[in-house]
Amino acid sequence: GKLEKSYFEVMGLCCQSEVALVEGLLKPLDGVKDISVVVPTKTLIVLHDVLATPPSLIVEVLNKARLQANIRPRGESNYTNKWPGKWDIGCGVLLMLSFLKYVYYPMGWLAIGAVVIGLPNIVGRSIASIKNLTLNVNVIVLLSVAGTLSLQDFTDAGIIVFLYNIAQWLESRASHKAMSVMSSLTSMTPLKATLAETGEQVDVASVSLGTIVAVKAGEVIPIDGVVVDGKCEVDEKTLTGESFPVTKEISSTVWAGTINLNGYVSVRTTKLAEDCLVARMVDLVEEAQGRKARIQTFIDNCAKWYIPVVVLISAGVAVIPILLNIGERTRWYHLALVVLVSACPCALIISTPVTMFCALSKAATTGLLFKGGDYLELLAKVKTVAFDKTGTITRGEFIVTSFQSVQETFTMEKLLFCVSSIESKSSHPMAASIVNYASLKSIKPLPEKVEEFTNYPGEGIYGKIEGEDIYIGNYRIGLRAGCKEVSHKMESKASGFIYIGATLVGTFSLSDECRVGAKEAIEELKRTGVRTVMLTGDNQVAAQQIQNQLNQAIDMVYVGLLPEDKAKIIEELKKDGVVAMVGDGINDALALATADIGISMGISGSALAMETGHVILMSNDIKKIPEAIQVSKRASRKIIENVIISFSTKGFVLALAIAGYSMLLAAVLTDVGTCLLVIFNSMLLLKETSEPRNTIILPNKLACGKTCKGEVKCGKSVSNESEASGKTAQSSKGCCKVKCEKSVNKEVGVSENVGTCKAAKSSKGCCEAKNRKSVNKEVGVSESVGGCKATATRSSKGCCEGKSSKVEKPEQKRADCCGPLEGSVEKVGRNGGCCDRVSGCCAERKPLIGGNNISVVIA
Repeated sequence: GKLEKSYFEVMGLCCQSEVALVEGLLKPLDGVKDISVVVPTKTLIVLHDVLATPPSLIVEVLNKARLQANIRPRGESNYTNKWPGKWDIGCGVLLMLSFLKYVYYPMGWLAIGAVVIGLPNIVGRSIASIKNLTLNVNVIVLLSVAGTLSLQDFTDAGIIVFLYNIAQWLESRASHKAMSVMSSLTSMTPLKATLAETGEQVDVASVSLGTIVAVKAGEVIPIDGVVVDGKCEVDEKTLTGESFPVTKEISSTVWAGTINLNGYVSVRTTKLAEDCLVARMVDLVEEAQGRKARIQTFIDNCAKWYIPVVVLISAGVAVIPILLNIGERTRWYHLALVVLVSACPCALIISTPVTMFCALSKAATTGLLFKGGDYLELLAKVKTVAFDKTGTITRGEFIVTSFQSVQETFTMEKLLFCVSSIESKSSHPMAASIVNYASLKSIKPLPEKVEEFTNYPGEGIYGKIEGEDIYIGNYRIGLRAGCKEVSHKMESKASGFIYIGATLVGTFSLSDECRVGAKEAIEELKRTGVRTVMLTGDNQVAAQQIQNQLNQAIDMVYVGLLPEDKAKIIEELKKDGVVAMVGDGINDALALATADIGISMGISGSALAMETGHVILMSNDIKKIPEAIQVSKRASRKIIENVIISFSTKGFVLALAIAGYSMLLAAVLTDVGTCLLVIFNSMLLLKETSEPRNTIILPNKLACGKTCKGEVKCGKSVSNESEASGKTAQSSKGCCKVKCEKSVNKEVGVSENVGTCKAAKSSKGCCEAKNRKSVNKEVGVSESVGGCKATATRSSKGCCEGKSSKVEKPEQKRADCCGPLEGSVEKVGRNGGCCDRVSGCCAERKPLIGGNNISVVIA
């Protein structure tokens, strides 16, 4: 039959020790293939044949064992335990009335009624556990109640039952609070969608693939799809953690749960409601619980033997002294009960899974998806982070800087037509740049004319057009084309080569730029002691250009690599410790799989990225890499704290009992309190922020000209996407107020070194400040202002105006490895603007691994 995943809420789950009970009940059922229990959220995920074993049968089997199960719609919660159950309340009322025995003695018998009302669930689960040849915490509680009743201490027996049941309810409330972090994502998705053609509102669940839905300004996008009409800005923070609105145009992908801030768009659906990205995110977080951290596996294995050993020790404390006629019998019985209750392992068993779930949930809300707790644990120990270059460190948006034919018999127009037609069938970012370049030259590619298209990873592509065998790629493609005069020295002349047969007919050069924040992310990794490595199939010139943009921040750079070469280097790096590989999830599958941790980024949750990486970054923000490491380290610290809390509190009560202060009530309260303390300590992860210190956010929705609420001290950095100390610099189209700061103008997009300025204002390139150097992106010029105050710098058809200012046009060129003079200042063109760079000396180049095509640049 057809296998499907069904989701259940099992409110009777207490801790990890009851997982064996659930598995023992369900595995004998026909059609059940896989069982995953998420204890922190009391969720059960079953892969089963729905015809052989319907979900209703699974619920029936679980409820026979008093586990309070119900079917849960995918991605939603049926949580109803906002208040204790009526039997728990009744148990508490009778217990309170029993304390009137000190006024009227017969009232004390009501404690027996409290035990009778509150015990059925405990008895049912204990019987089911024993039938499955397992011992869980319910058995310990039942033995404790039986022992207390045998001592005729009915009030203490009632207290044990009542506190245990209330603890179950409190733990479910706390777990629901943690789960609500992920539920908030699914709750963002509207229940209705508006059909673009008729304007009719329909249920999202009934929308089929390919339906055109309308989304107005201020509305939440109801379902994943592609924009087919209109333009808008979308707030994607709930999915990707992106702080600023993202522009969506025709052919742009949009996701359910994100907000249309302005504009009107028509969206063609590409997913059903239950398969949307937001639902997949929630599923991944829950399924990640199935991959346990090593410490959790160790604790769970110990727990299998822990409870039987505790029962035996408690029995020994009760029986052996009596057989040896040592001391008073009642005292040893009482001490045995204290040992039994105090040694209850609930707090220890939940210390790791609750922490992991909170960490995974927190990471997911910031655009980080871990596929398992083991990867979260492993990332905290990472020693080396290896980056792919194209599309990871760089934007992957290439610009053709040169394209030429080297054969007179082959015109550039014909060559560009053939190359662009073949490249239009490729998905590589370089291909798109060549196709765009051809369009600018009024040459229309015809991919339908291309035959036998073939992709050669690490080399290039091949296609036959108009009877010609054309090879396009790096210098290695010449060997495949049959050219015998091929050398890696050719890379210094061009980025790509074009062969017809074995004859070189053309060359082209491409340029790329680093992502915003790449330098800061790599420097942050280095500050935390993590070595950084760049792996690229490009030549050394292209790699060095990126190193120059990063101010030589990367520790090691490997160039000229094939996919298998990257995997070999990862294997070498693993000898020095845990290695994480960061790639786009498409061209780095082998390296991602070889690394201890594969991190797929920049594809905003594509299906391939979700399958390839162990950790998935939902946005292109490379600064998420150090953030992910910090999340994993905080989770590791919380686990250690929880284990210490569990052992210290239990040890303290046992020490008191051995010293003669055997208070059963204190033991019960300590057990309940420790469980709750562990849960709430783990939940602190949900409140912690990972924003770097000494940074502030520059919002982009405030009216220009407003003064800032506060100033920050000299020497701290100002970031568009960070916040610290509660100080906020207000910005609208670049308006800010700081004192002796390095500020970042979002609209202008470049750094401004501000001296003792009163204000730095910008509106579409208009700047005003005192004693500073400003960069005007729209005009594309650098303005140097001396010790006087500039009156204005206005953007109007390239005109600038200022007092005592010097205007320079930037050189539209790239920085070489070495400048003409050491320490010289170069003006390097960038997106129509300019930036200053101090060029250093050439980096030393040494081979690291055998092979002429593998080299390293050590900065």
